[in-house]
Order: sequence, then structure tokens, then C-alpha cells
Amino acid sequence: MALQGTCRQIGEVAIIDFSGKITLGEGSATLRKTIREMADGGQKKIVLNLADVDYIDSSGIGELVSGFTTVRSAGGELKLLHLTKRVHDILQITRLFTVFDVQSDEANAVRSFK
Repeated sequence: MALQGTCRQIGEVAIIDFSGKITLGEGSATLRKTIREMADGGQKKIVLNLADVDYIDSSGIGELVSGFTTVRSAGGELKLLHLTKRVHDILQITRLFTVFDVQSDEANAVRSFK
């Protein structure tokens, strides 16, 4: 299934609900485009809800890191929400779990920006 992203706003925080696979090609391009549009539009507080992302490959991990850097360079923060076990394990193995602010509860994720 191709990656789909739906954005919603809670106060100043943008939550992007992704579903599908983040893989080389269309999936990673969709992730990159969505994050860049948010950052270019001045959005400083972004949460990526990955609850429905069932697969991520190395290019997807690369795009998460790139997105994190893009948002950080624009003076914002990017956080991850609801990781599946597979995505969680990949972040643990690559030691990126220490880079990203990973949340398991949406309300806490929104509050963590304040």
C-alpha cells in the first residue's frame, strides 16, 4: 500500500497521520514532500503518527532523519508518535531512538512542545 498522509491541527501542533509503507520511491518521496511543505509553511511543531505504518526500509529511515534535520534547521521540532513494533525495533537497532522524541500518547506528544 502506498504511503498516505493526513494532516490535522491541535492548537499550534500539526499531527500527520501516516498509513502504508515508507520505502524507496513513492513512500519516502511522500514523507519528504509532506514534511518539507509543513516546514516551508512555517509549521514549527510537527508530530508524525506512525501507528499505521507497517513497514519502513533504510530509505524511509533516511527520510525520517532528513525530515528531522529539515524541521530542526527551520527552528522547529519533529516528534514521532505510536511506533509499531517493527519501526520501534529498527530505531533501536540504528540507535536513532536517542535522536527522536518518541511518544506513545497523542495528548502527551502535544503537551511535550510547551
